[in-house]
Amino acid sequence: MSLRFEPALQGVGLGLRRDFFDEILADPDFDIDFLEIAPENWLRFGGRQGRALRQLTERYPFACHGLSLDLGGPHPLDEAYVMELKAFFEQHHVRVYTEHLSYCGDSGHMYDLMPIPFTEEAVHYVADRIKRVQDLLERPIGVENVSFYAMPSNELTEAEFINAVVSEADCGLLFDVNNTYVNSINHRYDALEFMRQMPTERMMYFHMAGHFDEAEDLKIDTHGQDVKQAVWDLLDETYAQQGVFPTLLERDFNIPPLAELMQEVAQIRTAQAKAVTKAAANGPAEHIRKEG
Repeated sequence: MSLRFEPALQGVGLGLRRDFFDEILADPDFDIDFLEIAPENWLRFGGRQGRALRQLTERYPFACHGLSLDLGGPHPLDEAYVMELKAFFEQHHVRVYTEHLSYCGDSGHMYDLMPIPFTEEAVHYVADRIKRVQDLLERPIGVENVSFYAMPSNELTEAEFINAVVSEADCGLLFDVNNTYVNSINHRYDALEFMRQMPTERMMYFHMAGHFDEAEDLKIDTHGQDVKQAVWDLLDETYAQQGVFPTLLERDFNIPPLAELMQEVAQIRTAQAKAVTKAAANGPAEHIRKEG
């Protein structure tokens, strides 16, 4: 296993939102291991807001999870934007940068994430763009498996496509547990088997989030509900199979009081502790080594 993708984060994280930004800023003892932001939302802020963010990035490890790099899009990479990101990451000592394995660009940046066709041609195209971004940033990045509602092609399976991209690009993987569950229901595949096919050696961290049950056979990835029990169960299985990687809770809509979100953060901590204990009892110590 390459040391390049050893987790740069540890423990349990929370997606930082403006709804509770000031509350965290005012609490010097806020109990979280790392925070994550979308860099697009903060890139050009200076003044009071920029200084406030700097206070938090000095206090906690940060990850950035982008929305608009457009890795699978048809237009040339926005290299000026990538260089803005690089300066931002250096200013705030950002430990990990990830993006969605999707396309989101047309005449400009969009925030709708659309699936890339699962083809050999797309593997080479996207991998080349990821490698260019990594060269510009002078750091490895990670890509996230995304939720999607129309199967873009069947030349490769989703798992084959992800593995091929991260291998050819020599990049990391942000494994989204909720997206895996949502896609498994919507596209009728085995979530556990998909998870087992993900490349352990390229894992950077995990995402947990809630989804909306539109119907028994249709789940919508909203990040606007509490995490469902089926997703908690899949997280337990992921820890058992892949190891206990750093894990972050996302909540983008219908955001409850921070104390309620922290209950789910605590549930992730409990799941990690149980997985480590179980792995130690069963041996070997591989899962414990990945705890971060």
